[in-house]
Amino acid sequence: MAKGGWAELAIPGARLVVRATPRARRPGVSYQDGVFRIAVTAPAEEGRANAAVAEALAQALCVAKTRLTLVAGATSRDKTFQLD
Repeated sequence: MAKGGWAELAIPGARLVVRATPRARRPGVSYQDGVFRIAVTAPAEEGRANAAVAEALAQALCVAKTRLTLVAGATSRDKTFQLD
């Protein structure tokens, strides 16, 4: 996936649904049926996986990671981010 592959989805105020996979062998981002599936190599400890997921999502949307806010799912694999 190229950087900014889903830039057309970067609408301010949009809620983005994410299914995260921590400790994946290979990192990657895919988008299917309105859900981003993001695999990161970071472990789900002390928020490291959440930070890695936010960074991968920001890169996929071609926005700054500071524009993404985790709204729901801080301790779950199913997360919702809001784009500011």
